[in-house]
Amino acid sequence: MEKVFFLNKKLQKLSGLLYPLPPDSNPVLIVVCHGFTGSKEGAGKAVEMARFLAGSGISTLLFDFAGCGESEGSFEDISLGGHIEDLESAVDFCYEKGYTQIITLGRSFGGSTAICQAPSDLRIKGVCTWAAPASLMDLFLGFTDGELPVDQSELVSMAGDEGIIFLKRSFFSDLSLHSVAHCASKLSPRPILVLQGTGDSVVPREDALLIYNSAGEPRELHLVEGADHQFSSHYRAIWDIFLEWVQKHFSA
Repeated sequence: MEKVFFLNKKLQKLSGLLYPLPPDSNPVLIVVCHGFTGSKEGAGKAVEMARFLAGSGISTLLFDFAGCGESEGSFEDISLGGHIEDLESAVDFCYEKGYTQIITLGRSFGGSTAICQAPSDLRIKGVCTWAAPASLMDLFLGFTDGELPVDQSELVSMAGDEGIIFLKRSFFSDLSLHSVAHCASKLSPRPILVLQGTGDSVVPREDALLIYNSAGEPRELHLVEGADHQFSSHYRAIWDIFLEWVQKHFSA
């Protein structure tokens, strides 16, 4: 893997890991969007997946959104709109390297980002989501305690598995500007693959159904029996499902 850096629209340096294969031998490249509070390595699983995909001749870019991992920026400033812009910058980076069949793969909030970014970027040839939330405001308000402040710069505390984190009030205002279901409806005729665990205690399966039912053909939905939000015991199974989908829709 190569350690790479590129700038986003705010001129912040984003950190990435590129597992490159020559674009003239296979122009397919997967851009992986990590989840909320996550990072490009995915606790090592994302790196392992990139090596798995390379075994089938597919290149991968893992990268950190601004304010996350090794990228510049502050986590309290993140927003879905900012993630969408960062993903566009990542696609710019890959496209300039000669990869013309770019697929975005997003886990959890990264999946919401991938869906919302793709309609305005025809360089994206397909989208895959893993446990992506569709009812964003409902989900994130569930982690807060009390009413939101009026001041957009005021910090809001959110309780999760990793303890208390803080985001600016503007994060929630930005969420209201985006509809995951509406964006999913704008993807066709580009394919979408929706993966969801039936044992997910964070994002309900209804969100996966909303995304799938909103999307046009070609579309696929896989409900992975017993899988949790991280697909902890099922990650190899979903790698296989994803690889089969890529090979079905995208030629070398």
